[in-house]
Amino acid sequence: MKTYDEYLLMVNSAIQAIDYPQQPAGLYEPIAYTMALGGKRLRPVLTLMACEAMGGNPDHALNAALGIELFHNFTLLHDDVMDRADVRRGQPTVHRRWNDNVAILSGDAMLTLATQHIELVDDRHLLAAMRLFNRTAMQIYEGQQWDMDFEHRHDVTEQEYIEMIRLKTSVLLGCACRMGAILADAPQDRQQAIYDMGVAMGLAFQLQDDMLDVWGDPETFGKEVGGDIMNNKKTFLLINAQQRAQGDDALELRHWLNDPYALRDQKYPAVRAIYERLGLRQLSEQAIDHYNAQAIEALRRVGLADDAYSAFAALINRLTTRSK
Repeated sequence: MKTYDEYLLMVNSAIQAIDYPQQPAGLYEPIAYTMALGGKRLRPVLTLMACEAMGGNPDHALNAALGIELFHNFTLLHDDVMDRADVRRGQPTVHRRWNDNVAILSGDAMLTLATQHIELVDDRHLLAAMRLFNRTAMQIYEGQQWDMDFEHRHDVTEQEYIEMIRLKTSVLLGCACRMGAILADAPQDRQQAIYDMGVAMGLAFQLQDDMLDVWGDPETFGKEVGGDIMNNKKTFLLINAQQRAQGDDALELRHWLNDPYALRDQKYPAVRAIYERLGLRQLSEQAIDHYNAQAIEALRRVGLADDAYSAFAALINRLTTRSK
């Protein structure tokens, strides 16, 4: 097994080598801009790691890994339009640097480019790879719709939220892992186990992201913190706050949720303080530990060599102690 940084170098080198058409520049420049912003590249690295861990050649999984990363970034372009997000990875989002129409159309093109990269896997694995990719894409769209539906509801449960982030975020990590296993000719039970590991990892990853949006350092987080609070996003934290707050905390929380003109420098610290009084940071950490344990249990079922097992276990722990 290579190190994470060695897989990351493979991914970044392949991304830099993508030869986008020169014209129309208005379509391709935002794609190149987005892909050059960097990021953790977690999903393509997982594909390469899983392929090699299962006895395959990671070079043979590189196009599929790129397809998954292009798809992930396509979803971010559209998410940023829907969320009115101004900053991504410390830089202006595409819809802010250009406009909404550019972000939508360039995102559409990224989706097709992603599919074209997946199509480059060898013919023997093409059908399984495309079925996995398309199934995952539809689940992610479903998760995004649930996320939007939750904006208009005040009775979202923790269980519904977990299912939403499973679809919107976690299944793509599961897909990345399973894609590598498919390309390594792993049997179905091992494919399923590493998929389950990726999904559990994704749940812990998103819960950590929710925490960082409240308590993270914007200098390292890569985007402005407090966005979920300002947008009344139904996160694990807000859902539990609504269920647990009583007395003055309940009245104050309701006030901030119902004030469309609240200023960031007032609402964000006030709601964060409510979360802290209710012990929600500790509750989130417990939930993260729960899904981490699920990921490790699934990892054991994969049946990897010691070095591969250790590499994945270290990554699982690293993702939920991150600051960005």
